Order: sequence, then C-alpha cells, then structure tokens
Amino acid sequence: MRIPAKADYAVRALVELAAAGDERPVAADRIAERQGIAGPFLAGILGQLRLAGLVRSVRGAEGGFLLARPASEITLADVMRAVDGPLATLSGKYPETLTYPGPAAGLREVWVAVRANVRAVLEHTTVADVAGGKPSRVVRRLTADDDAWQRR
Repeated sequence: MRIPAKADYAVRALVELAAAGDERPVAADRIAERQGIAGPFLAGILGQLRLAGLVRSVRGAEGGFLLARPASEITLADVMRAVDGPLATLSGKYPETLTYPGPAAGLREVWVAVRANVRAVLEHTTVADVAGGKPSRVVRRLTADDDAWQRR
C-alpha cells in the first residue's frame, strides 16, 4: 500500500498541534521546520485541513493553527480523507462497485478486505494516540507480529 507524502505530512502537522496543546496557536513555519516539510506544501495541506474542519487558523502576530476539536476525536482516517480522499479506492472506484470476469471474480472481496483492514487501523488510531506515543490496541496487536516488520 502506498501512503502519499501529503497524508503523512498532514498527520505529522496535527500531531505537532496536539503536542503543543490548545492554548497558543502554532505557526505553520514552526511545524514545517520541526517536521522537515516544505513550507509552501505544508501551507496547502493546512488549508485542506482547515476546510475539513480539523484545524482552525488564528490571524495576527501571535497567529497560527490550533486543532479544531480534541486530538482524541480526530482519527488518522479523518486526516487522510481530508487530504487524499476516500481510503482504499482502485482507480478512483470503490472496491464494492467493481466486477471482474471469470476467475478474477473473487478479487472484489480481496479489495474490500484490504479496505476493511486499512480502516481498522486508521479509524481506531487518533492523533492523540500518536502524539502521546501510545499506539491504539489495533496497532499494538498488528505490530507485535515480527512478520509485520518484514519488507516484502
């Protein structure tokens, strides 16, 4: 599975905001510097996150960004959908809408199962989990298997 850099950067930006707390806005350039993300690229991502209602911006000399709701209520799935669209589509189509001829007919169920597993991780892991260094139960269970760490 390919995870777009944009989605990775969006999650990292929200984790920075969660770690900073909700009292003072964090400037985009500070997030960019701390996470090694190009400022203009991050600005576009923060704009998408704002439109999705995940962050809010504060103008002025002390301005920047804050989470729009508690980090414990923002899942990684919310973040990825905000910047990259639906999870696990195939050429822009939802797996349950696909049909395959002949012996490939069972492939649709495989793609639906892949999406279900992606959801199991991303919909049950919050920004607070990542910022607090405490992986969700699903992540802990899956990464406890040594095979999960093998590149293939």
